Amino acid sequence: MTSRWIGKISPALMILIIAGCATGALSNEETPGRYFDRAMKTFTENCAKAKLKPNDTACNILKLKPADPMATEEGRFAHSIKIPNPAPEDSGYRPGMTPEQYFDHLCKTEAGEFIYKTVENVDGLYMMRPREQVFDDHMQHLYALEDPYGYTDWEARDSQTVFVDPPWRVYSYLEMPLSSSISSKIPGTRYRRYSGYVQDKSPMVEEPVTQLKSRYGYTWRGVSRPHDREFGVAGGELIVLDIQTKEVLGVRRGFIRSGGVRNNLTGIWWLSGQVCPILRSDKRSQKDGDFTYWFVSKILRPAAPLSYGGFNVN
Repeated sequence: MTSRWIGKISPALMILIIAGCATGALSNEETPGRYFDRAMKTFTENCAKAKLKPNDTACNILKLKPADPMATEEGRFAHSIKIPNPAPEDSGYRPGMTPEQYFDHLCKTEAGEFIYKTVENVDGLYMMRPREQVFDDHMQHLYALEDPYGYTDWEARDSQTVFVDPPWRVYSYLEMPLSSSISSKIPGTRYRRYSGYVQDKSPMVEEPVTQLKSRYGYTWRGVSRPHDREFGVAGGELIVLDIQTKEVLGVRRGFIRSGGVRNNLTGIWWLSGQVCPILRSDKRSQKDGDFTYWFVSKILRPAAPLSYGGFNVN
């Protein structure tokens, strides 16, 4: 992840940031949400005083708004899916909890991988809700990302290689919605399909298509209840389903916690957040780029031998 604004800050603005945004460390009584609000208020005041050059982007974080899950058709569909184990409306928050206690409670009572049915010999799949690539401003904003738990830059930027990249990720193709700007230029097309990547020797083929080949797919959605973001906690669900019948085959629900990050404008840095459930067998508490593939392929078993890092796990 590369910064969009480091190195582009005018000297006058840098002085204001250093002088005014030193809001102090997060105290024991202050939640990550309150620290974020306090830091953003100070930053807003500094930016209002600064004489910005036309190419200065240091104040762009102030333009970010809380994520709207219902802003797209794909988002609305994701949030309409009924799963067998819905997150309870009562998250279990109790007055007096610390952010760490609240996060630990969610990890113990709600997080996990829930697999209801597996499918063998799956050639490819449909990514029903592509993720939009974001940058540093989003990563240090408490509310701008709907699902910071599930987000990875790799999936957002180069999703086809998350699933089609033998011998490690061995689906034959990946399909996803075609953007309206492209579909309008090619009448009748609604999707794009990536395929043809064989042993890293042949190039990936991208083609617009009118119909899906995929019988199965996955989508994602954020999980949010009162007190989550206030405590620097965000949840997300990855849902694998049968596209034809809408049957839910599996759900991964996880949480990420940030707050109190030093040398950071807002105290939030989702990239280094603590996550649960613990990922894979190596017991790491942080994400890697292909952890979406790792879960999806447990349910939609690729037709080619499934391997990871050279180790066959079929």
